[in-house]
Amino acid sequence: MRRVRRVRRIGAGRRYGPVMATRIDLTLDCSDAKLLAEFWKTALGYVDEPPPAPFETREEWFAQFDLPEDDSVDDAQWLCDPDGAGPRLSLLKVPEPKTAKNRLHLDIRVPGHGSTAERWARISAESERLVEAGGSVLATFDEHHVVMADPEGNEFCVAAGAA
Repeated sequence: MRRVRRVRRIGAGRRYGPVMATRIDLTLDCSDAKLLAEFWKTALGYVDEPPPAPFETREEWFAQFDLPEDDSVDDAQWLCDPDGAGPRLSLLKVPEPKTAKNRLHLDIRVPGHGSTAERWARISAESERLVEAGGSVLATFDEHHVVMADPEGNEFCVAAGAA
């Protein structure tokens, strides 16, 4: 059961609504964290997450851990929504390749207003933009959504959001 808390919203009168009790981060295993970071920054409009305080760089932060010499700060990338609204995305290098369909995938939503043809045009344009960034189209469900894969084959969809 999801726990929610009631909060007072500022505006005309009192309005109460549910708020998520916890934030989530997403972690994606991969073989090339830098490659996927560039793709997902383009796809989501995310930026590199700054290192945790008091560290100036990720390299400085990484050096504090007692890790094997073959581990590198390049084995992981951390991305965040510059507006702070979306979840953090961590990309972690793992030795084993992807072998099956994702159990969880992201849906990238384009604006859902307008006619079916207008929504489909936005879905198609976003899909084309992501192909240019290194993604690939796996399936097209005309006028509804496009199933895509990032450069390492991780599935995601492009669809219209709520109108």
